[in-house]
Amino acid sequence: MPSLTLKRIFVVVISQALGLLLGYLLITVGFNMLPFISSIETPQAVTVAQYGIIYFLVTAVPLGIIVMIWLDALLDTRILPD
Repeated sequence: MPSLTLKRIFVVVISQALGLLLGYLLITVGFNMLPFISSIETPQAVTVAQYGIIYFLVTAVPLGIIVMIWLDALLDTRILPD
């Protein structure tokens, strides 16, 4: 396999892993911090099971795509067209 293909696979895998991590942190930690940044008075932290697997994936996959755009630009893998 050419090195560019390996870089592209690396970028996709790492970005989706970071998207899952960011989604998990957003749901567990971010919802718990809502009283500090909004008018909600009680913490709203939930687990992934309470939030829903489908909703979690719909949250995490776009975050992974955003991370992939930045990694594509930084590592020059040319996944996205110029």
